[in-house]
Amino acid sequence: MASVNSVPGRAKDQLHTVLLTLLSIVQALALELLWSHITSNDYLYDWSWLTFMCWAQIGATLLGVLLIWLIYTSMTMRFRWVPTVGDTVFPFFIGIIEFTLIAGLGPDNMGWWFLDMALIFAVMSGVAQVTLRRARLDGENDAYFATVSPATARDFYPVVATVLALACIGVFLLVSGEQGWIALAGVVGTTAALGHQMYMNTVFWNRSIMA
Repeated sequence: MASVNSVPGRAKDQLHTVLLTLLSIVQALALELLWSHITSNDYLYDWSWLTFMCWAQIGATLLGVLLIWLIYTSMTMRFRWVPTVGDTVFPFFIGIIEFTLIAGLGPDNMGWWFLDMALIFAVMSGVAQVTLRRARLDGENDAYFATVSPATARDFYPVVATVLALACIGVFLLVSGEQGWIALAGVVGTTAALGHQMYMNTVFWNRSIMA
């Protein structure tokens, strides 16, 4: 176990503050961009079929931003680990993806929006897994990991399936230019997948508190 007076100990003590500060800035900018999109596009207030789909897309985007925040905050509050340089860089990379996701809102960029959402699922799953692997190596987290087996390839099947489905929908929309029921079904499915991830994050949080 790293001493609080050692460099690893001090790094672990400061990590949650640094990460959440960086991420809160990124999330604030993302929400500002999202609000600017809502207030600056008149087609959102025509109340047509296309408008309904675009509002559903905005709702899914907001859920995506919230999920990123929940994953990071739960990780930093539940576990302690010795950080790497990548831990301080990931929030900026994730922020870039969020900004491009919001820039892809609207009927003209629907395909790119699905591809960006697929990237968010893939990146956040990767960040979470890398973090959990490092946290498992730190004895301060034994109370949780003593009752949880390491992840296997089977555990990643749902995420892989979600990423592939989103990517396929995105490519199809880019090639076909379709803006009808396939796009709407994709947005609804994305919202459901995000909701499921938020639920699973709550389950893991409760399990950590009980441990």
